[in-house]
Amino acid sequence: MKTIKLLLAVALTATLFTSCYTEVNQFDDEPTISLNQLLNSYEIWYVDINKTEGYGTTPFLQKAFTMSFKNGSVYANNNIVGLGNTGNGLGIKIGNYDAYDMILDVFHLVDGFETFDIYQINSNTIELYNPNNDTSYFLEGYQRNNFDYDFVFYDNIHYFLQEYNAWEKTYTSDFGALNDFDNENYLQFLSGGNDSEFRSSQDATGKNVNNLYWDYTGVYGVGNITGNLKLKTLTLDYDFFNNEHFELSVINDKKIELYHPASKTVYEFTGRGYIQYLKTANTKEKTATTEKLRKQRKDKVENPRTSTRVL
Repeated sequence: MKTIKLLLAVALTATLFTSCYTEVNQFDDEPTISLNQLLNSYEIWYVDINKTEGYGTTPFLQKAFTMSFKNGSVYANNNIVGLGNTGNGLGIKIGNYDAYDMILDVFHLVDGFETFDIYQINSNTIELYNPNNDTSYFLEGYQRNNFDYDFVFYDNIHYFLQEYNAWEKTYTSDFGALNDFDNENYLQFLSGGNDSEFRSSQDATGKNVNNLYWDYTGVYGVGNITGNLKLKTLTLDYDFFNNEHFELSVINDKKIELYHPASKTVYEFTGRGYIQYLKTANTKEKTATTEKLRKQRKDKVENPRTSTRVL
């Protein structure tokens, strides 16, 4: 009899607890990793300049092809020359950073302090929103061993041409018909994007590039050749003269080849006066006298975050 009462009591207790049980789902809104861990999860962050939203400009992001965050230091590839080799692929140090919550503070060596709100868009894309100019930059993460340095190099070849104070003609093929371009010994490509100003000089080779007399000016354009990433077209539009058309190929980081189809002449030009795009007071290297900022290949658009921002 006592055994039956005990079994009934156990059954009743189990029923009461079952009937009162309510399933509660708990969600953790906290990020699974810290911002600093997120920034360090990729060695290279490619700055996809064409995805930029907003009408403002953050200079050090506008000039960088890649960014890297390592042990509190910020690195960037600001130049196409040396891309993939400078700093073992990370580029040069441009400042320091502090990452906390989802806020990134950057202390740039030249531009000073900038702060960003960070949004993780997907597994390898982050958004850097600058509340001071309502502009967002989008960075895509890669490891050095799977980052396509060649694509970035050739996709931005017009910046490569701008990274020397002048290009000196150092070779002309023996074959090929005589033409007016035979007299041009120096070229200079000024910054301004994919269609910019160039200058040419007929001064004798071997001259100090700072003392060149520029005989002609015009605008130039660089184009793609279908099926060949590494071969480009170069058009020099001389004022009051006919255009000169070339096939442009890169021999190395300071030498280019120009093939002139009209005369079938091959020229080689060597870069003189390398321009490193980081202007610091304590550097002994030659630096840019004018600012080089990457330009978007489409019109700027309003940043959606601007309208949703809490003032």
